[in-house]
Amino acid sequence: MSETVNVKKGLEGVVVDTTSVSKVMPEIYSLTYRGYKVQDLSEYCSFEEVVYLMWHGELPTASELATFVQAERNLRPIGDDLKNLITTISTDAHPMDVVRTAVSFIGANANPEGSSREDNLAWATDLLAKLPTIVAADTRRRRGQDVIDPDPNLGFSENFFHMCFGEVPDAELVKAFDVSLILYAEHSFNASTFTSRVITSTLSDLYSAVTGAIGALKGALHGGANEQVMYTLQEVGKPDTATQWMQQALKEKRKVMGFGHRVYKQGDSRVPTMKKYALAIAEKTDNQALMQTAQALEDVMVSEKGIYPNLDFPTGPAYYMLGFDIPMFTPIFVMARISGWAAHIIEQSENNRIIRPLSEYIGEGERQVTPLSARG
Repeated sequence: MSETVNVKKGLEGVVVDTTSVSKVMPEIYSLTYRGYKVQDLSEYCSFEEVVYLMWHGELPTASELATFVQAERNLRPIGDDLKNLITTISTDAHPMDVVRTAVSFIGANANPEGSSREDNLAWATDLLAKLPTIVAADTRRRRGQDVIDPDPNLGFSENFFHMCFGEVPDAELVKAFDVSLILYAEHSFNASTFTSRVITSTLSDLYSAVTGAIGALKGALHGGANEQVMYTLQEVGKPDTATQWMQQALKEKRKVMGFGHRVYKQGDSRVPTMKKYALAIAEKTDNQALMQTAQALEDVMVSEKGIYPNLDFPTGPAYYMLGFDIPMFTPIFVMARISGWAAHIIEQSENNRIIRPLSEYIGEGERQVTPLSARG
């Protein structure tokens, strides 16, 4: 490799564009959406309010929120064609494959043309409404249960519980789930968001950009980490085995998912909020031992390596305690992140230049082709 080229593997530290959607502000130890701390948004706003903020730049008035909520509720049904498509996909396929295929199917039938702000907002609202219906339908068919249609009289999170389980838990658990969606909604130029912006930069449509983003989010190093956290907790078992397990894992140099973050070096600012709600879920569902196990793992990792948990670490057990199947954790992430992806797709479209970086070639120099007959 040429010594004159400073290659930033993984684009680490490289600023590739500007954005007004979100920012990590170390000086206030917070991720912010449009300038608002996510901790405050989690406490005082619904997920629907935060989505509106992402897409319009300001929190909604009561009238604006009512209009937005009604539009989302009207678009929730997915139709028999998509229901049938979901049932034809093997249950051996990861649920993220189902979500990716469903979004592509919706986009193909929408025949999206144009990239105006109004077009993108309409398509984004369509996906915001339908993604929970898709995830819930896939959840129930994997359990051998009948699909439950959306209820237009329920809020976003309440409706998802209704479609998954046929009932809505008490308000405290719904609020905890809503908070998880807010915390997962956006995180600047992460891998899936950057994927969506690259696709958008080619003048492709929002459905294509979201399909690509879902593919990126599927990876264990990105959205799939929340699933791996729960598998780890199941492997560890009980709180009294957690310390020894983590010490052995560190000795063997195993990668323990749910710890560390490229942006956060002194801890993920979203974790305290999510941990508070995960502990509340544990209290409500009598799952304190699970959170004690997680805390023991965290204590060893922090004390021995100085590496702190990221958002996936408390969210994995939170979703498990709420009754969701582990393979569905990342599709739930998609339900939240559609808000951030769409905000970035709109932003990219409004000030677009095709994203086309360079690479440093390190292969062979010029060579001459030897005819096949002379190669022996």
